[in-house]
Amino acid sequence: MSNGDPVSWFLIEPGWKVVDAQGDDIGRVEEVVGDSNADIFNGLAVSTGLLSDAHYVPSERVKGITEGCIQLDLSHEDVKRLEKHEQLPVSEEILPPDREN
Repeated sequence: MSNGDPVSWFLIEPGWKVVDAQGDDIGRVEEVVGDSNADIFNGLAVSTGLLSDAHYVPSERVKGITEGCIQLDLSHEDVKRLEKHEQLPVSEEILPPDREN
């Protein structure tokens, strides 16, 4: 893991390096999943290669966060076995039931 002081999940940005439990580079952050207003960090979408789908890594598998680097408590193979990250289409808006058309 990179040297440095731990930082808040609020600072994580797409493109940050993701390393496995041994500190080996396994991919990059594609998306941070959570609710910043409620300070709830759900997890990360992690891309492990140019042509591979992003995998969803639950927040409880994050061992440490330092500037520019996320360390997981998983091996690279464990990450590849995680479910694919599904995101809502950008054009889709979810409205409360009382506001649906």
